[in-house]
Amino acid sequence: MKIRIISWNVAGMRAAVKKGLYDFMEKDGADIYCFQEVKAKIDQIPTGAPSGYHFCLNEAEKAGYSGVATFSRLEPKTIIVGDRENDWDNEGRVLITKFDEFTLINVYFPNGKRDNGRLQYKLDFYNYFLQYINQLRDNGERVIFVGDVNTAHKEIDLARPKENSRTSGFLEIERKWIDKLESNGWVDTFRLLNNTPNNYSWWDQITRARERNVGWRIDYVFIDKKMRNNLKKAFILNDIYGSDHCPVGIEIEI
Repeated sequence: MKIRIISWNVAGMRAAVKKGLYDFMEKDGADIYCFQEVKAKIDQIPTGAPSGYHFCLNEAEKAGYSGVATFSRLEPKTIIVGDRENDWDNEGRVLITKFDEFTLINVYFPNGKRDNGRLQYKLDFYNYFLQYINQLRDNGERVIFVGDVNTAHKEIDLARPKENSRTSGFLEIERKWIDKLESNGWVDTFRLLNNTPNNYSWWDQITRARERNVGWRIDYVFIDKKMRNNLKKAFILNDIYGSDHCPVGIEIEI
């Protein structure tokens, strides 16, 4: 069975729907959509989504903030909304859908902020998350996680690496976590299949950076290295608008 999974930080679901989000879903026809930064409570999610999808949401406690949503044509056998019992996700950042064939985690990682005011929170979240997915894998689950990681891994992953070496999102300590992630056996699907530069998923809107493709690749799909041979495609849909991010995704044979 071939599964097409799309991940997209929509920067506000209500705004994205007005800009054509549901039309994109209808035309694209992926099996699963994972959206981050939906900024909406359950009663604020716009109607009119394409039919045939199971919907679930992890909304932030704070109104108009964060939040992740998953639309899936496959019916999840288990849905886990964050992990508030352990107090590491009270901001609507993690949504887990478990299927017979695999476990999918839709995650919106924290932003360290330009003044690094949230950097320690971000690093703590990173470390807890890695422990969590390693444990799932140790328990025999086939794990895929997608989302806005809020860090560009290597110089090839942003247009101006030297200028941003002291900016959260490209700090050495943040990049080392992705190194650690990969050393733990997690595979960046896009880089597994594509090692070319100028492939980005986020652009600063204030400076109209998208017009010049001065961007960052901070949105990812990661899989367990044991699933490498299942991966058929990995892509960035940089011609799709509606947010300061664009969709990324994979096609995988399960």
